[in-house]
Amino acid sequence: MSTKRIYNLEIEGGLGLVTIDLPDKPVNSWTDAAIEELGQMLSALETQADLKGLIFMSGKPGNFHAGADLNMLTKMKSRTDAAAVLGRLHGVFNRISGLPFPTLAAIDGYCLGAGLEFALACTARMAKDSKSTQLGLPECNLGIFPGAGGSQRLPRLIGAPAFQLILKGMVYPASKALELGVIDRIVPADADLRAKALEFLQEILKGKIDLKRPEHDFSHVDEVAQVARGEVLKATRGREIPGPMLAIESMREGLKVSLEEGLEIEKRYFIDAVLSDQAKGSIHTFFLKTMSDKPKGMITKGFDPKPIKKVAILGFGTMGRGIAIDILRHTGMEVVAKEIPQAIEPGREFVKKILGEMEARKRLKMPVEDLMGRLKIVSEYGESFKDVDLVIEAVFEDMQVKEQVYQEICQVVAEDCILASNTSSIPLDSMSPFVKGRDRFAGLHFFSPVWKMELVEVIQGEKTSQATVDNLLGFVGQIRKRPVVCRDNPGFVVNALLFPYFLAALDFIETGNSIEEVDKAFVQFGMPVGPIRLTDEVGIDVVYKIMKGMKIEQNTLKSLSDQGRLGLKKCGKGFFSQDGSVDLDALPLIQKKNPKKLTAKEMQTIVLTEMATVGKDLLDRGIVKDPHMIDMGMIWGTGFPPDKGGPLMWADLTGLSKQHFGRTFYETK
Repeated sequence: MSTKRIYNLEIEGGLGLVTIDLPDKPVNSWTDAAIEELGQMLSALETQADLKGLIFMSGKPGNFHAGADLNMLTKMKSRTDAAAVLGRLHGVFNRISGLPFPTLAAIDGYCLGAGLEFALACTARMAKDSKSTQLGLPECNLGIFPGAGGSQRLPRLIGAPAFQLILKGMVYPASKALELGVIDRIVPADADLRAKALEFLQEILKGKIDLKRPEHDFSHVDEVAQVARGEVLKATRGREIPGPMLAIESMREGLKVSLEEGLEIEKRYFIDAVLSDQAKGSIHTFFLKTMSDKPKGMITKGFDPKPIKKVAILGFGTMGRGIAIDILRHTGMEVVAKEIPQAIEPGREFVKKILGEMEARKRLKMPVEDLMGRLKIVSEYGESFKDVDLVIEAVFEDMQVKEQVYQEICQVVAEDCILASNTSSIPLDSMSPFVKGRDRFAGLHFFSPVWKMELVEVIQGEKTSQATVDNLLGFVGQIRKRPVVCRDNPGFVVNALLFPYFLAALDFIETGNSIEEVDKAFVQFGMPVGPIRLTDEVGIDVVYKIMKGMKIEQNTLKSLSDQGRLGLKKCGKGFFSQDGSVDLDALPLIQKKNPKKLTAKEMQTIVLTEMATVGKDLLDRGIVKDPHMIDMGMIWGTGFPPDKGGPLMWADLTGLSKQHFGRTFYETK
């Protein structure tokens, strides 16, 4: 346990400067120790008669304060626990705002969540105009809302715009914060913040700066809240997620009364939010995001990944083109792609088009022409393949085609070249005999469209070396993807859980539940689109073939595929018509079973149970090492609702895992 102080106070000429520096941590955050020590320091300051003003600064460059430690939130198991923590945090902030002299928050770097709420309790705020300076209250993105005074102090400071800032969890630079009125002064990035803060505080003390805040009219707060509620429900497709909904109520009620009364209202609603399953799921998703933000952290300790300077892509269809786009825009690697002659130019134009759209939105660091200069598309193997470090095979899902491709490529590339397949339905170990040097062969399963989907599955076959897996993790980090690492398995991880979802949904319509009812049930649950529409968009024939590869027979999909209904996007015919409604001509092709009408909740429970059962099987068989991989895969691979934390976490939170398996997937302490 560190004995270093968190707050270091200097006093000179009646002006105090507090430097905040949480020991042994990269950022400042609120912990029990930080709150307690601040309270002790305030006790001394409140009785110091010769103190004229006080500045709060950070001792960590590029980080003023990151807000509450999320572990503090996860410890809130009851209303009593939550009320105790909130009471301590509100207590120190109220004491800061009640000091008998002006206080100034001098901000350099991130100032987020309860870090900004701390700054809002000060008399004034100033910030450096640097790239690292970002302010905001992002709590609604975590299924909660600003509960340390933010839902009351920010609206009173800047008025109705606070609703949008809070509900959207917006994070903004210093210039925007000044424009909004969140801060009072901005200084250049290269300025001496300490000197500028002392200068600003002197101006406040001498009355040269008017810090009188405008009196905002909250007489129409009910109407503002109603509009905000409608916008939130539109964004969540009608789902009443506790965090933003309770934030609206906190502001609507709290802004009608005094600040003191409003803070009590905020505390009550915050406790409701933080104890909700959606908040726990959202916080879990945040931890998953942090875990997967840097794939290199998953590499075996001490392993130095092989430098990858050139990548070959075999097959330049939808997936191959998408993979090339991400390599070109995120790395400086060369890309050589092999495709039949007639597909070369369309492939090149497609890549150029997508990169052009990114350039128009200012999402590229280099001009499109420069990126395209690193792409070479050929129809024959040749000299271009001899110095390739990694091959990604993305050809048609046919075993004979795969065999031919691997036999050919192994004749051209170096013996230490890594070989990876983007297969989605053919088991990795059934292809490895085609490869010379099976230890260098692995799966690298991307999701479509590649340039929009963050997930990639790294699959370790029976003969795949750990070095190959680690090298691929290094590559995945370079192209900014989130990796799920697993062993070979039908459907790997994501499809293994996704296809029971498809099968259950198809079973629901075969037993007399309408397509509209089924899709609506899962949109209400939080999925981006319903399962039947998703099947149509992915391609009915694609889903059918993958199921066949997993030895699953599905007669409705076979019936539609046989009739040429391959999906609306693919051929203009599927379950749906061009106007988005169900195509009545598709209904007779649904293979009917004994009728069984189900409610939306019953359908959701059946699917979650199926997913959790598959997840347990993957863990029991060692396909994945821990449940995080499964939840991560489903959130970033299928759009499973982030506020539910993934199917295994949601099964824990709703009691389903205990009910069916006698234990939870995640240990609860």
